[in-house]
Amino acid sequence: MTTRTHTGGKTTFEGQPRLKQRMYEIQTPQQVRQLPIELPEEARKQSIEMLNQVLADSITLYHLYKKHHWQVAGPTFYQLHLLFDKHAEEILQTVDLIGERIQMLGGVALGMPFDVVERTRIERPPSGAESVPSMLARLLEAHRTVIKDLRQGIQLTEQSKDYGTNDMLMSDILRMHEMHVWFISQHLVDTPLVGEDGMA
Repeated sequence: MTTRTHTGGKTTFEGQPRLKQRMYEIQTPQQVRQLPIELPEEARKQSIEMLNQVLADSITLYHLYKKHHWQVAGPTFYQLHLLFDKHAEEILQTVDLIGERIQMLGGVALGMPFDVVERTRIERPPSGAESVPSMLARLLEAHRTVIKDLRQGIQLTEQSKDYGTNDMLMSDILRMHEMHVWFISQHLVDTPLVGEDGMA
């Protein structure tokens, strides 16, 4: 059996995990790795910065949906409970797409709650439960923030010819958010369930 003696005189064997390791960062958020994807470094830097903003706002929106999923109450509880969860899961899928795209471009995807809180542009909700209309309006405003990020990102990546990111933003993410806005906004339409003017 092979043994090794480390600093401090401790002897271990090859099968022993080396615990409590803390080393330096191998890449800072400001650094961009060089990858042979035929896209200029400046274009990749701009896309990475933009995508990390979309990522922070998308992660925040995901958690906002989960909060409302748990706290929603009232006559539409069942429908909204399911809808909120469905939207949350769809947004979570885009979070993974965005994070992986950042890495493909040679960047560092932010991934910790501390980073998200510092970066997001979505308004912080109260800790307690809100009324259903407030939940819906808050979700629409959050979607608006993400959609604004996306439209700016689409313009940026069109100009820089970062077509991979451009296609992802348009095809996989923007259309989904527009669909979510449509579904959520229809729950804020004040319309009777049965005939108007007392007519059955």
